[in-house]
Amino acid sequence: MSRTISRRSFMTSAAVAGAVATTPSLGHAAVRARPVGPTVAAAGADKPALLGGPPVRSTPFPSWPVVDEREKKALLDVLHSGNWFRGSGQTVTRFEEAWATLTGARHCLATANGTSALFVSLAGLDVGPGDEVILPPYTFVATVNVILLHHALPIFVDSDIETFQIDAGKIEEAVTDRTTALLPVHLGGNACDLDAILGIADRRRVPVLEDACQAHLGEWRGRKLGTLGTAGCFSFQASKNLNSGEGGAILTNDEALAERFYAFHNNSRGRRGGGPGFSYGDRRGANLRLTEFQAGLLLAQMTRLEEQSRTRDENARHLTAQLDEIPGIHPARRHEGCTRNGYHLYMARYQAEEFEGLPRERFLEALRAEGVPCSSGYSPLNKEPFLKTTLESRGYRRIYPPEVLAEWEERTRCPVNDRLCERGVWFGQTMLLGPRQDMDDIAAAIRKVRANAAALAKA
Repeated sequence: MSRTISRRSFMTSAAVAGAVATTPSLGHAAVRARPVGPTVAAAGADKPALLGGPPVRSTPFPSWPVVDEREKKALLDVLHSGNWFRGSGQTVTRFEEAWATLTGARHCLATANGTSALFVSLAGLDVGPGDEVILPPYTFVATVNVILLHHALPIFVDSDIETFQIDAGKIEEAVTDRTTALLPVHLGGNACDLDAILGIADRRRVPVLEDACQAHLGEWRGRKLGTLGTAGCFSFQASKNLNSGEGGAILTNDEALAERFYAFHNNSRGRRGGGPGFSYGDRRGANLRLTEFQAGLLLAQMTRLEEQSRTRDENARHLTAQLDEIPGIHPARRHEGCTRNGYHLYMARYQAEEFEGLPRERFLEALRAEGVPCSSGYSPLNKEPFLKTTLESRGYRRIYPPEVLAEWEERTRCPVNDRLCERGVWFGQTMLLGPRQDMDDIAAAIRKVRANAAALAKA
């Protein structure tokens, strides 16, 4: 995999690598059908697979999604009801109520996907041309695209290399009188420093929109991520820990804001805006609704969510304990307030000097050869060429003074994030769903690569 592989591409390839031979029936749960294979313990096992030795693993990791009769029934119930659209059905509403209850939020709005959740939220917060929105540079591209779609200016704040999250200590100096929202990301299911971020937001009177698209059931001081800021957004895209192929949701405790979100995602029509003689609201809008079929899948998938989350957490703790003993591999640290990690990703930093100078790409190649899918993670989002193209466009030049655009690149330099992008190592969430032996195999593969690092570097 290249260094610039997207999160979705990695998660998809990891799932393919973990696929097992099962019947196509929805009644078979892929994880349960997976055979458990032994680790390599034969002559020559210490020779790395990349150099001709046997791999640590020949058994695939769990595949995704997990499905059985629950999903089949949910889809057929919607199919036979004839109510496939949320305006005539009740399945989307039932999901919204269930997700709000599970997370402890007062209001939930389901959307077409996580990108739409972010887009709708920024619209509801009145973000528009001339505004600035603060975000991290280590995140999926949707986080910045939704800002650009509102013709606002993205202001990147550097990363904390140990947690992979936005460096909250650098946010306040980036706030100006044009700052209209803070958009921190709970990357990989881990939490950013919400105590510091919410404190800044309170002092500067700026709303916080939590990008919790990867943070299902993650917590900050016992409260679910996505419920502590002004609003919080989730994604239910195919790779996510809660999955309906595509889908998203917004959480908020502000009733007026919830109604504003609803109208925007429903082409400027409020909850009671249907039927003959309806009228449009006082704001623009779009069609960004979730379908009844997707909501049915989500309700079915939710029945496994807590158990799967516990399994990921237990396996991640076991893996971290092992990786902490291997020089040169540093699992992402949690902030003290993070009481639960959602583990959409298991992230670590690679230190080449502890592996005889073995380049990270060669390390990842060797690890994959041992039967352990892995990725290098994100590249620096603040350096993507499309950003410069957008800022040089006619529209942006009409909106922003030349001096604002001229100083943008300097304001958004993120040197720590540059180093983080050179060292990241990712394992996908499905790899944490199997038995503990799988974690032992990951650690064994890393130890094996490290023991043969010099030979791998020369080959």
